[in-house]
Amino acid sequence: MSTFDELDKTFNIEPIKEEEITSVEVVSSESSLEIDSRQQLDKDYEYSRQQIYDLIDKGQKAITGIMDVASQTDHPRAYEVAFQGIKNVSELADKLMDLQKKLKDIEEEKVQKGPSTVNNSVFFGSTADLQKFIKQQKQSEDK
Repeated sequence: MSTFDELDKTFNIEPIKEEEITSVEVVSSESSLEIDSRQQLDKDYEYSRQQIYDLIDKGQKAITGIMDVASQTDHPRAYEVAFQGIKNVSELADKLMDLQKKLKDIEEEKVQKGPSTVNNSVFFGSTADLQKFIKQQKQSEDK
């Protein structure tokens, strides 16, 4: 009698027949994940890079227009806006360099990430057995 027969009887359900699993095929998808990850990284990098280039180009065009307005009006606020635009474009250039550095760091991290060996020794036995083993080891070292 199975341990679940009593529960099946209590809940008025039919017992489920256990089927034997003959074999299971394990497919490693680690390499395909690595390829997909690399393609996604390249795609994201190119997209981010293109967006920053577009923003820098638009910023430079805006600065040119603002500088024309500032020179025509000689208003201090117009020059302030122009200098703020110049600052923003220079920050975008810094972000572009940071993007390059981040990609390089990610690539170096993948290269450095290699197999590491962890050896854990486990002793199965009583403390008396362990003490006997240690005592034998010490005696063999002394000889």
